[in-house]
Amino acid sequence: MKKYLLASVAALGLVAAGAASAADLPSRKGPVAAPVYMPPVFSWTGFYLGANAGYGWGNVNAGSVWNGRTVSIGNTDGFVGGGQIGYNYQMGQFVLGLEADLQAADLSTGTNAFGDRVKTDYFGTVRARVGVAFDRFMPYVTGGWAYGNVKTTIGGFGSTDKSHTGGYALGGGLEYAVTNNIIAGVEYLYVDLGEKSVLNSGVKIGNDFSVVRARLSYKF
Repeated sequence: MKKYLLASVAALGLVAAGAASAADLPSRKGPVAAPVYMPPVFSWTGFYLGANAGYGWGNVNAGSVWNGRTVSIGNTDGFVGGGQIGYNYQMGQFVLGLEADLQAADLSTGTNAFGDRVKTDYFGTVRARVGVAFDRFMPYVTGGWAYGNVKTTIGGFGSTDKSHTGGYALGGGLEYAVTNNIIAGVEYLYVDLGEKSVLNSGVKIGNDFSVVRARLSYKF
């Protein structure tokens, strides 16, 4: 019996020693992979405020209320610059927005041989925007209401200063989010301020022009 007990103790000792040796062996598991950082996807949703500057050009026409004839007073061109404020809301890849802008302008025909001259010294728009987002790039189309101030001089008859409030604006552009807050872009607009009768003469002045401008906005 004593021999059996000694043999059992020896066997248990060998098993324990084997287990300890197995624990000391290197692990067969591979190295743990480092976590991969995924930058957050940019979102166009939010309010923004910014400034713009560019160039405008177009044509000014004079029409008679009696016979419907239209006479070109001359081409208009000059500097435009101002600010914009708006809000975008992104749904999947589509971006819906609303924007208002106010522009100082120096769009003048100069004075023709008859002493006629037309000048737009400011205009503004309130427009809807629809864009398609490609991460930080967004092309868009835009359209809405336009208004402005037009000063008209009719040689030999006098001058008038009229607010035009029945116009419209159409266009499009491309924006790029330089950072999560800074957005740069270029934009084209066609602006038609409509017609207004001047100097109680029955002559209506129509003013329409194109604008190309660079823009920079801060997104909140």
